[in-house]
Amino acid sequence: MKNYIMIAPVAMVSALALTGCAENYAAEGGLAGAAAGAGIAAITGGDIATYALAGAAAGGLAGYFVDKDGDCDGYNSNRYLDDDCFGTAGYPADPRY
Repeated sequence: MKNYIMIAPVAMVSALALTGCAENYAAEGGLAGAAAGAGIAAITGGDIATYALAGAAAGGLAGYFVDKDGDCDGYNSNRYLDDDCFGTAGYPADPRY
């Protein structure tokens, strides 16, 4: 039975290639976190759904803050400027420095 339980994390990680072309790694982080959480639950005997959900939340949050392409993507739907745009032509200087 334990071999069958370990298939779920492997299947989830293999879906990473299907996540599309977002500006950050939120989807990939969520999938990897869910897979890691499910794997840990399978090893420790914990509740797989709870561990996978917690791992997905942590991985998605971490992936949200990682810029995928390194290019200037302009303003997003919340009117926040992509960090790669600061100081380039047509955009303001970085106010954090």
